[in-house]
Amino acid sequence: MSKIYFTLTGTKYYYGKDFLEKKMQVKLVKEPENEYDHEAIRVELPGLGKIGYVANSSYTVLGESMSAGRLYDRFKKKAAGTVRVVTDKGVICSLNIKKK
Repeated sequence: MSKIYFTLTGTKYYYGKDFLEKKMQVKLVKEPENEYDHEAIRVELPGLGKIGYVANSSYTVLGESMSAGRLYDRFKKKAAGTVRVVTDKGVICSLNIKKK
């Protein structure tokens, strides 16, 4: 199976993205009670908490990343991800999929 990528967005509303580095591990948590997006997926960093969300708009999804809506059914309530690229335009991460 090929890697699944997603864009981390909204970092400017929390801690920014300047501290993020390649290979950092993040946690994804579904947030179905989110009043703005019932497919919202919160992105957390251990020790900090929420650092942003998985992008869910054609304006915020970078490259061939999956939107939160496309990613939503690929895991139950929580998942893990890895930061792959940090650019001026955004942060690309990969979904860590457990091999069966």
